[in-house]
Amino acid sequence: MERELALEIVRVTEAAALASAQWMGRGKKNEADNAATSAMRAMFDSVNMNGTVVIGEGELDEAPMLYIGEVLGNGNGPQVDIAVDPLEGTSIVAKGHPNAMAVVAIGDKGCLLHAPDMYMEKIAVGPKAAGLVRLDDPIEKTIDIIAKMTNKRVQDVTVIIQERKRHDEIIDRVRKKGARVKLFGDGDVGAAIATALPQTGIDLFIGIGGAPEGVISAAALKALGGDMQARLVPMNDEEVERCKRMGLEDPTQILQLEDLVRGDDAIFAATGVSSGELLEGVRFLGGDLVETDSIVMRAKTKTVRYIKAHHHLSNKPHLVME
Repeated sequence: MERELALEIVRVTEAAALASAQWMGRGKKNEADNAATSAMRAMFDSVNMNGTVVIGEGELDEAPMLYIGEVLGNGNGPQVDIAVDPLEGTSIVAKGHPNAMAVVAIGDKGCLLHAPDMYMEKIAVGPKAAGLVRLDDPIEKTIDIIAKMTNKRVQDVTVIIQERKRHDEIIDRVRKKGARVKLFGDGDVGAAIATALPQTGIDLFIGIGGAPEGVISAAALKALGGDMQARLVPMNDEEVERCKRMGLEDPTQILQLEDLVRGDDAIFAATGVSSGELLEGVRFLGGDLVETDSIVMRAKTKTVRYIKAHHHLSNKPHLVME
């Protein structure tokens, strides 16, 4: 992939964030998602690439745009796979809660797992514990490994877990072990990535969430030197068959980071919609001036850029809410 593509993709996530942020706290998650999706789709048209959506808003008959199989870009650049989540945290934005982002991951053609829209078990860590944790290990053993590799006491290890009934047992076991638990509501892409960024104080992400979000997270973790293991959780025979149609003969196999994002390169970009662990949200500064906070990273070079940008909405009328 061309290195210039990394900065082009930030323009895409910025557009989605700017469009959806105007729906913050209005209680209308569908409108926020539609705004992000439309803005992202329009901006993709200007990017020098020949991309195919492998993780998107749904199948062709389910989504009017950014559907799986859709071709994006102006057709002049490299052939790439694209994973998109125009608004990670639609309910977050509707309620005015933190940690909503617009995210995109890109890999060379054929390198991103075509993850079906179903549940996935996931465990993610930062560089210090990369290659040392296993999805099937007892959580107590995993915490001991992380404490050793990060030079922390067990009671200083922080595990981030989505606050869901299905995670009650793991939450209880982490607390009994003596480690710290940080709960979050929605948006597990940011939670997984936080394990690889020292400033967040997060050491381990574990739990069951969306499979598409797992692949997007894996692209970022690859760029940050972190690690992830995952396993799909099909809920019925139909989901098992869908896994097989997408190339996973054994849907219950443990997927390594290299299975999720193959090859030595991937690009991840995100722009904050509401402030959270990784990024500040979109800030309306008065008049038509708006500020965004983004991150973009590339696996091949391990370069991570934080980008703060000022936008004049009067020059971007297609992003202004009617």
